[in-house]
Amino acid sequence: MNVANTVKPTQGAKAQAAASEMNFASKSVPRHLARGAIGFGLIIGSIALVPVAGPAALLAAPLALLAFRGCPTCWMVGLAQTISLGRLERRCVDGACTLTKAHTVAKATNEPAAHLNVPAASR
Repeated sequence: MNVANTVKPTQGAKAQAAASEMNFASKSVPRHLARGAIGFGLIIGSIALVPVAGPAALLAAPLALLAFRGCPTCWMVGLAQTISLGRLERRCVDGACTLTKAHTVAKATNEPAAHLNVPAASR
């Protein structure tokens, strides 16, 4: 079954470049879930410790942003990207982008499909 979805970017190459930079995926799902546990733990812990440690406990909450690589929504987007990593591939030609299963594209072009758009630092 071939999954294809065609999208025409509104700004052409600028939109494609911006979309490729918006990558929140991790190297693996367990690593991503660990980052989420740390982030949510810091937020919940900082709020729960306010009665015990006072407002100084809220200083732990901004550390959660480092674990999330932004906000909790960024973490959720990254989780979806990490799960789909290597399963879906986007190809853009002449301003039209298609989304297909990666293994069918890899077989047709004889190229490996995993980690195509993931920066080396996050692998």
